[in-house]
Amino acid sequence: MAGKGLSAPLHLLPLLLILVGILPVAQGSGYLSGYRQRSRLQRDRQSRNIRPNIILILTDDQDIELGSMQAMNKTRQILEKGGTHFSNAFSTTPMCCPSRSTILTGKYVHNHHTYTNNENCSSPSWQAHHEPHTFAVHLNNSGYRTAFFGKYLNEYNGSYVPPGWKEWVALVKNSRFYNYTLCRNGVREKHSSDYPKDYLTDIITNDSINYFRMSKKMYPHRPVMMVLSHVAPHGPEDSAPQYSSAFPNASQHITPSYNYAPNQDKHWILRYTGPMKPVHMQFTNMLQRRRMQTLLSVDDSVEKVYNMLMETGELDNTYLIYTSDHGYHIGQFGLVKGKSMPYEFDIRVPFYVRGPNVEQGATNPHIVLNVDLAPTLLDMAGVDIPAEMDGKSILKLLDTDRPVNRFQLTRKAKTWRDSFLVERGKPLHKRPDGKEMAQEENFLPKYQRVKDLCQKAEYQTSCQQPGQKWQCVEDPTGKLRLYKCKGMASLYAPRMQALMARGASNLSPTLNSETCNCADVGFKTSVMKRKKLLTKKKIKSGKTVSRKRWARSVSFELDGDLYAVDLEEGYQPLGSTNSSWARDMTGAERNEEDTEEFSGMGVTAKPTTSNKLTTPAALKVTYRCSILMNDTVKCDGGLYKSLQAWKDHKLHIEHEIETLQTKIKNLREVKGHLKKVRPEECQCDTPSYLFENKDTFRLNAGRVHSLRMPSKQKSQWLQKEQKRRKKLRKFLKRLQNNDTCSMPGLTCFTHDNHHWQTPPFWTMGPFCACTSANNNTYWCLRTINDTHNFLFCEFATGFLEYFDLNTDPYQLINAVSTLDRNALNSMHQQLMDLRGCKGHKQCNPEKGGKERNYFSEYRPVHRRKRPKVKKPSSKSLGQIWEGWVG
Repeated sequence: MAGKGLSAPLHLLPLLLILVGILPVAQGSGYLSGYRQRSRLQRDRQSRNIRPNIILILTDDQDIELGSMQAMNKTRQILEKGGTHFSNAFSTTPMCCPSRSTILTGKYVHNHHTYTNNENCSSPSWQAHHEPHTFAVHLNNSGYRTAFFGKYLNEYNGSYVPPGWKEWVALVKNSRFYNYTLCRNGVREKHSSDYPKDYLTDIITNDSINYFRMSKKMYPHRPVMMVLSHVAPHGPEDSAPQYSSAFPNASQHITPSYNYAPNQDKHWILRYTGPMKPVHMQFTNMLQRRRMQTLLSVDDSVEKVYNMLMETGELDNTYLIYTSDHGYHIGQFGLVKGKSMPYEFDIRVPFYVRGPNVEQGATNPHIVLNVDLAPTLLDMAGVDIPAEMDGKSILKLLDTDRPVNRFQLTRKAKTWRDSFLVERGKPLHKRPDGKEMAQEENFLPKYQRVKDLCQKAEYQTSCQQPGQKWQCVEDPTGKLRLYKCKGMASLYAPRMQALMARGASNLSPTLNSETCNCADVGFKTSVMKRKKLLTKKKIKSGKTVSRKRWARSVSFELDGDLYAVDLEEGYQPLGSTNSSWARDMTGAERNEEDTEEFSGMGVTAKPTTSNKLTTPAALKVTYRCSILMNDTVKCDGGLYKSLQAWKDHKLHIEHEIETLQTKIKNLREVKGHLKKVRPEECQCDTPSYLFENKDTFRLNAGRVHSLRMPSKQKSQWLQKEQKRRKKLRKFLKRLQNNDTCSMPGLTCFTHDNHHWQTPPFWTMGPFCACTSANNNTYWCLRTINDTHNFLFCEFATGFLEYFDLNTDPYQLINAVSTLDRNALNSMHQQLMDLRGCKGHKQCNPEKGGKERNYFSEYRPVHRRKRPKVKKPSSKSLGQIWEGWVG
């Protein structure tokens, strides 16, 4: 009996063990289901309990559309054939510092606020709010040995080591190959121009390899994460000596869009840019050659890192990622060189991944962005991805998705984005009503504005057409000048001559009277008229009209017309043709005028004894130099013969300029003060009894200022003043540097025979070229899926662009006119959603097994080979959002 009693529990023991095993499984079913959803890469890594090494190789300004990867055979052999190539890799902002800030944080530009290479680039705000949350901080906290080598951010000054990095060897400021300064773990280290010791690409390679070997020797079980941030192929494009003769016939940059200019259907800078000159085309050939030469050293670097991983036995446990911060253009659309455009050559980048369980020799068509790098690196390391990151990990795209069993023959369709945001430039300032202020569409220099306007028929005739205000006249030097009909022609009109005959004394208003003078209502200095005129001038500032202003003059109204008459005696022209003025002057006055020193220009109407106005032959600018009517400068003979006299007069002119600049500054301060304390206008039609007790209505200056200048308006005024002073500083700097290339509102560069210090040398002399404009601010929607492949852009000026890359892969034709209003409104709404997105859920519109069908409304109404860019009729196409410009 006892034996039988014991046998029962023995028989039940396996059943009890099974039940005990089932209960924990049932309780942890949620965990297991989540575990099954993880990628095979993570499951294999956790089963081995070994975290992988991660090496990110980043280049600067490397394109993929212009064939730069053709110079890197070793890299393609190691990463393309040995890993996966992402054929649709993009940068969300094609500028250095904004893109690098995006790579570090995993956020779009509108979330980390580094808008340009200067705006918030490595600023105190960036250091306080965003630098403590880069992927390096998360990886360092999880046990990785992190190291950075090379270019960091454009404005990094080398005064500190950013958080999260164990080893720090970073370039101070922008890209250079020689004569640079490194911050090595907080200590500044200067380098010269000796190739074996100082060539930056080799320094980055050797230091990173030494650090990896040392880390694995001292800490064999700790993973390493390194960033090799090369400066190639960024300027000054100095190659290693052994590669200075490579690629003698480089022509990969000559694409169908090469020198395709001007482009009247595209945004402002491309309408302004004409075909390149022969010297520019020769420069683009040389530039392409030098850029590819610098990449040969990067190609060697990738091979050395690969061999090091082989030797240390870490190759199979290391992720190698190769990409660039953005693309580049060389001659496309007539732009000699640069980036910052929303087109394929600037936003597409090379992107290769090699590592554990990454399919070899594969090409992946999914959209991958620079905003995905930070979350991908964290996911590779098994670190939780912060919710505030806008990008997504691409690990699930690297998973080969092998069938789980023999019955699963087809792969599941991956859920992934098919659209993303491309953004560039500062955010628009908002008006008091909350609406955004559009940027000025035209920032052309004055001579170009005049040239464009003179092509219109309305400006080519003399001042004879009814209502004609401007006339184009070609001066003796061949320059086109725009004259105001009412200003120049009316000076010779009988009414103006009769008016001048009365003398200037009759025109001067009574300014010293403390009481309102309401007697001369018919003839007065019209304050309100001047105010309206100033308002019109502000409105016209956004147009392309060249303006002339009257210096030291008073405006007055007569019979509904507004005139400006000079009341100053300091601006007096010289010459025999104005002999009537000279006869009226006494000898003492004439001698005083001859010895007077003043700087300034301005010829205005003067009263004459003969009641006739004559054109002056010259304008006295200094006591030794005058400007003739043909815009040539003539000085006395002594300046052309004596070097000391030339130097003395040059110093005198510089002193005069400085004095006048100080005077202008003081006058602006006084002008600002007068604006704040402006008294109330005279009320001539108001009964006098209301003003008998003036103290009742009088306000002190402080209260008037508070009423007229609220805090919000004051801050706006201060912003405008700061902007004005900044422009003035830039202008003075250009004058000091004798910079004749830079133009207001344009980004220009000069190149000469001394720019490149290493061969091959440039020998064709200096030239100037402009590459971008300060109104090149845009937001674009880039979409790639099974049915659509397009780019839709909204510029800050209100201009729209649309390119269907299925039919126009080089974006030669702006086809926005082929879309109906519903399609435009739909794309605008999706773009607005992306502009304000935060976090990966909002910033990644996904498509999965069920294809979204609303893209069908983006199809053009009709297709033409060269559609005319016209503004669609609002009557036939319905309403569109405010601010649209055709």
